[in-house]
Amino acid sequence: PGAICSLQRQLEIQGSQLRRTTAEKEMLQKQLREREKQLQAMSSKFCSLREERKHEEMLVAMEEENCSLQQRVTEQEYQLAEQKQLLSELQGRVTQLQAEVLASQRHLQKQQQAQEVLQSQAETLQHRELQARVALKQVTSRFDRFRSRILQATFSTPGSKAPQEELSDQDVLEAMQ
Repeated sequence: PGAICSLQRQLEIQGSQLRRTTAEKEMLQKQLREREKQLQAMSSKFCSLREERKHEEMLVAMEEENCSLQQRVTEQEYQLAEQKQLLSELQGRVTQLQAEVLASQRHLQKQQQAQEVLQSQAETLQHRELQARVALKQVTSRFDRFRSRILQATFSTPGSKAPQEELSDQDVLEAMQ
């Protein structure tokens, strides 16, 4: 009986310890499940934060790239505007030079025409001068012959004496009268 009582008491103590241990185990399992839930939630949150951070970093990188691209576009637009301005100035200069060339060509053409006219006039004048020289020679020759006849006629009449010096046309005219 004492050993049975002792065994029953030990059994009760062990049963009580077993219940306590079981309750403790259930409580620990419950805590473990809660901790696992918290850990999962934290892990999800951390993962979500990490994804969000990655997303933010990607957004920042994209914004920086957009900013860089926008800056390049602005620079390209500025260069394009400068090139358009330069092209416009060059086209204006080309137009001006073409007009100057055209005016020079017209001027040269007018000069050539004027030169041709002057050349033609010079040739005509040379021809007329030649004709005038020929006519002058003929007239001079005829005049000299005529003068010579007048002199012969004037000074070959009886009572006239031959001149001592060369006579001018005026002298001949007076002698004739």
